Amino acid sequence: MSSTAAHLDLEAAGPPRPHGGGPAATLPSSGGHPPPAGRETHVGNVRKNLFLAYKTLGVVFGGLVTSPLYVYPSMNLSSPTEGDYLGIYSIMFWTLTLIGVVKYVGIALNADDHGEGGTFAMYSLLCRHADIGILPSKRVYSVEEPLLHDQSTIARRPSKLGKFFERSITARRVLLFMAILGMCMLIGDGILTPAISVLSAIDGLRGPFPSVSRPVVEALSAAILIGLFLLQKYGTSKVSFLFSPIMAAWTFTTPIIGIYSIVRYYPGIFKAISPHYIVLFFLRNKRQGWQLLGGTVLCITGAEAMFADLGHFSKKAIQIAFLSSIYPSLVLTYAGQTAYLINNANDFGDGFYKFVPRPVYWPMFVIATLAAIVASQSLISATFSVIKQSVVLDYFPRVKVVHTSQQKEGEVYSPEVNYILMVLCVGVILGFGGGKEIGNAFGVVVIMVMLITTIMLTLVMIIIWRTPLYLVGMYAVPFVIIEGSYISAVFTKILEGGWLPFAVSMILALIMFVWYYGRQRKTEYEMVNKVTLERLGELLAMPEVQRVPGLCFFYSNIQDGLTPILGHYIKNMSSLHTVTIFVTLRYLLVSKVDERERILVKRLGPDGVYQCTIQYGYADNLSLKGGDDLVAQVTRCLQRHIETSTDRQSPISTEEEVGNLKAARLAGVVHVRGKMRFYVGDDAGCFDKVMLLLYEFLHGICRSALPALGMPLQQRVEIGMLYKV
Repeated sequence: MSSTAAHLDLEAAGPPRPHGGGPAATLPSSGGHPPPAGRETHVGNVRKNLFLAYKTLGVVFGGLVTSPLYVYPSMNLSSPTEGDYLGIYSIMFWTLTLIGVVKYVGIALNADDHGEGGTFAMYSLLCRHADIGILPSKRVYSVEEPLLHDQSTIARRPSKLGKFFERSITARRVLLFMAILGMCMLIGDGILTPAISVLSAIDGLRGPFPSVSRPVVEALSAAILIGLFLLQKYGTSKVSFLFSPIMAAWTFTTPIIGIYSIVRYYPGIFKAISPHYIVLFFLRNKRQGWQLLGGTVLCITGAEAMFADLGHFSKKAIQIAFLSSIYPSLVLTYAGQTAYLINNANDFGDGFYKFVPRPVYWPMFVIATLAAIVASQSLISATFSVIKQSVVLDYFPRVKVVHTSQQKEGEVYSPEVNYILMVLCVGVILGFGGGKEIGNAFGVVVIMVMLITTIMLTLVMIIIWRTPLYLVGMYAVPFVIIEGSYISAVFTKILEGGWLPFAVSMILALIMFVWYYGRQRKTEYEMVNKVTLERLGELLAMPEVQRVPGLCFFYSNIQDGLTPILGHYIKNMSSLHTVTIFVTLRYLLVSKVDERERILVKRLGPDGVYQCTIQYGYADNLSLKGGDDLVAQVTRCLQRHIETSTDRQSPISTEEEVGNLKAARLAGVVHVRGKMRFYVGDDAGCFDKVMLLLYEFLHGICRSALPALGMPLQQRVEIGMLYKV
């Protein structure tokens, strides 16, 4: 596996909350947040934000700004009138304004977790500020964490709602399920966005060339998507640099055509901004108007990617891009489409290409096709981000996650996830075929994710931000009503294709819950049965236990004590190497850890037994290829510690201790990793049998918890241990 992905393929235990300065507090800040004001000139900051805003066009907003390709074609309209079109445009305008501008740009982008966005990032944020996490999963150090202790006691005291969640295991489980479901729905969105965007764009061939059949359009769309997924390994930066000019061309040409259509077909279109057209629309169409909400909701598709992709860029850049280009472009493009359709009422089945003037049809077809490819990128990037978050939090089986940027932690790529998405996207195109059928499936995941975000954001406002309740109500009530109305409409499409994202989401949710349950049981066992230093001394004092020559690196997930596998190892092998170093890997939220603070060592009491903590950032190279190997770095650091230590407790001299270390290394080096597995007995409950057998299956096929540290294969040893349930 790639060295830059190493920190996501391990089970490093999280450290306790620091109470003052520590190694993490002195690490250089990088990557996650912009530097404080004053470090750069104002002009430099503005230029940087504008450049990032330009790059967001190619990654974040593709799905949102290309929605005009398929919104009108996805609606089941029947003899629409001028009033119907004015009502539909009014609904889309206020959906974009309220959900896009107010909810996401104005509020949600502030609820980040170390620069990461999405429902799982908010769940992580809530778990850090209140004791509401179920699984005691690993925590990561942050250079900002010591700053939490400068807050007042009142600010740190849990709110009443926080205390309720802390007391109620049911409420905590529901919260976890919501976070899991939000992530799974976003992945379902990542399957459908590429399919509907590319298929809708390529469908433009059938206008000038009616002889082009549907299977040809599907085959071309599938080929384009396969090419896009194969590009992902080169990283988001390279992709956005390539795609941003394409997206900029789309973003600024479609509103120009929209203005042309407004002037030519219906100059008074903006009177539909008045909400009373929405009321008239529902009074006139009643049940059918309510069902049409399932089509209009697609105008806001991709908005969640704006939040989930936060780790790839910055809040300011996303806000600038949305307010200055994306929002005006969508408002004008939909206005132009609606103006055209008012005069050509039955052309809604091809609502985008029909409103494009003939002289610019082919240039717009090329731009639309390229823009649809970009639209696919936005949700693919968001999927990589949420998978990475859940792996770090230990709520998802370990997959390979490669950091493709040395500057930005959030820019990641997962080969396994990438190819699974590719297969599913191509399967959707070949299975559903038509854009309207995919649209039926699409609306379900779009609005479900948004409602989950609204609920999680409400909890953040109450528990963390301590927002006054009347302001919370002013946010929560309107958005729950709006998104609840949309959900009630899209649920009528479950049998018409909406079952697909639900099926994908439920499978993913099952995988995550099984993994969470297995990790919970394993963590509980390790904490109850951990080996203390006193117990280690007793084991080594047993007459049958020998200290054999050699240097042993014993990898442990526990910092407060030692892994139970150590006791299992000593009892069965009746030996321990003369020098044994218990190694724990600690992931920090910085780009690179200073070399002086990379390796921390200390004595553990018994002669020749030490603890080593290896700290690293997301851009550090853990494989150490081409440089000193891990053994050389750790032994050099340990020797320095022995020679400079002032609190000597060893009965032997410094020279003898250093000599023992050198002799142990010459005698041979071995890297030992424990592997604890569940043994599900006949007396186990039915629930435990099913969940833990599934966990064992997932554990067997996922990646190793021990990263590739450049260790020779012949020096690696795995010690298995069965835990009977």
